[in-house]
Amino acid sequence: MKGIKAWPENERPRERLIQKGGAHLSDAELLAVLLRGGLPGKDVIQLSHELIADFGGWRGLLAAGPEALKRVKGLGPAKIATLLSAAEIARRHLREEVIGKSYLRDPQAVVDYLYGSLRDRKTEVFKVLFLNKSNRIVDEADLFHGTVDETAVHCREVVKAALERHATALILVHNHPSGRIQPSAEDREITEKLKAACGAVSVKVLDHVIIGDNQHFSFTEHNLL
Repeated sequence: MKGIKAWPENERPRERLIQKGGAHLSDAELLAVLLRGGLPGKDVIQLSHELIADFGGWRGLLAAGPEALKRVKGLGPAKIATLLSAAEIARRHLREEVIGKSYLRDPQAVVDYLYGSLRDRKTEVFKVLFLNKSNRIVDEADLFHGTVDETAVHCREVVKAALERHATALILVHNHPSGRIQPSAEDREITEKLKAACGAVSVKVLDHVIIGDNQHFSFTEHNLL
């Protein structure tokens, strides 16, 4: 089987990407540029098509961890590292986009970032967005990691993190790996505890957002804060 190097230059994905831009390449062709080479008996375009199909699209592929990728026959350390690196670059790009934004003026941009960073996590993650006096996001951090069912959240650590960043307001965020977004009794209880603890040091809790599968629940929107 002839490789892509045997193709006419104007048909090769890498050359077309440079000459015409990414919009002119298919998903499989873009992935082929990252992977660089195929497998014995399978060129890189075919491999890319199969990976995208097997993982259900870009979302599934970029959310896949190393163990899931290792189970793909013929996918070695170099290609796995490339895919993991691409996924992390995408997450960091989204993070850069959200820093400096006003949650009150552009909540959808913030929620889009939260989808990208939390919706495919297999366990609960408790994230905090830190805001300044203008309600602009100055930083964010994953403070606690838990099991699929619960996350141990310590009020003292949240307050400490807020004071270290000179934040005047917070947005609390966590995901539900089940995909459901209705708050549990524990979610309501920890929200009240954090609201009281932060209020004692003049830090306001603006919202608590639960991230599910392409949907979210806002405590503020439901008048629970």
